[in-house]
Amino acid sequence: MSVLLWPLAALVLGYLGLCVLLFVQQRRLLFRPTRELLDPARLGDGFERIEVASADGLTLAHLWRPPGGDSTAPCPGVLLAFHGNAGNAGERAGKLREVLPAGWGLLLAEYRGYAGNPGAPSEAGLQADAAGVLSWLGERGFAAGRVVLYGESLGSGVATRLAAEQAARGAPVAGLVLEAPFTSIAEAAQQHYWYVPARWLVRDRFDSLARIAAAGAPLLILHGRLDAVVPYAMAGRLLAAAREPKRLFTLEQGRHADLYEQPGTAETVRAFLEQRAGAGATQGGA
Repeated sequence: MSVLLWPLAALVLGYLGLCVLLFVQQRRLLFRPTRELLDPARLGDGFERIEVASADGLTLAHLWRPPGGDSTAPCPGVLLAFHGNAGNAGERAGKLREVLPAGWGLLLAEYRGYAGNPGAPSEAGLQADAAGVLSWLGERGFAAGRVVLYGESLGSGVATRLAAEQAARGAPVAGLVLEAPFTSIAEAAQQHYWYVPARWLVRDRFDSLARIAAAGAPLLILHGRLDAVVPYAMAGRLLAAAREPKRLFTLEQGRHADLYEQPGTAETVRAFLEQRAGAGATQGGA
């Protein structure tokens, strides 16, 4: 081989090695769980730790605050929340319990491999976890028509797919709220790793753009225009693909993880939930 070709060969081999490394390590990059156990005592406010079987048989811990209080809502429901790729479900309790209408329940779903739960996270695994908690709610009298799904970042892919699957079964959920959602992990990865063919390397694709029309449920999207993790333009593409009724609430100064620090976010989510409770009552959503 010509001496001049050695540097080129080294560059090619290095590039291929980088692609292989990213492919092998992608789940470590995507899923960033904490091992800290869920502790309802630290949250107070009626939370309890529950154990639920996932659709594929794993027993996972989640956090549950049952409905109660003097509800003025005509048909109190449940907000079922799926968090982002880092931390654990308990870290989202503060912002979400503040948006609940009176009498609503809150289930903070946890994932396999997070917060001491068994198993290793993957797209298929997280969907089995999501199906398990929704089934658990149904067994306790909260049919899908009384449940609003909430997905934050990575959880937006989980919530969108679950909503689409429920609609396909003829049991649509009452609503869908997506916080800082992506069109797909493949497209988001390509934005960050532009120097490799990232969209072709991604295994857990979470293709919300392909599923959001099938979800069918009333939709609220929250997205910050300054989001450097998930581009704001992705929210617009999801909105365009979704069915009515739908709304995009834009936070002009919002970034990826500070949307609830911006004015109007909590009030917008609470108003959406109140509307869904009223719709559930009208439709007899028991």
